[in-house]
Amino acid sequence: MIDTLLVPENTVVSAKGDSPALDVSGASSQVFLLTLSITRIIEQESLEVSIHGSADGTTWSAKPVVTFPQKFYSGETPLLLDLTAHLDVKFVRAHWEVARWGRGTETPMFEFSLRLKEIPADVLREVAAEAKALT
Repeated sequence: MIDTLLVPENTVVSAKGDSPALDVSGASSQVFLLTLSITRIIEQESLEVSIHGSADGTTWSAKPVVTFPQKFYSGETPLLLDLTAHLDVKFVRAHWEVARWGRGTETPMFEFSLRLKEIPADVLREVAAEAKALT
């Protein structure tokens, strides 16, 4: 079962960038929980984090598979990454964009991490059965 950090804890960024590629082809499930944790920021700035997929770990999709809402504050944000409609995706990586406006320095600064955790197939089946029972 995959449970790893796409972006390590205490990563400080001041410009756009990408995480290393992560091979998800060995996962038993194609659904993952992403947790974006922003631990430190300065005022008047934004962070946009998206996940891109690749069949070979070299050529990346121009359009992200999933994107977090734009963030302006510290805290944790969960998001599901469902690759069931993207069967060609064998690798994923995070991409981030940062922006700053207002007074003071123009250089943005974010300290954050991004965890990717596989959701086991049996948990997905149980949730689907519960959802069906409610309808």
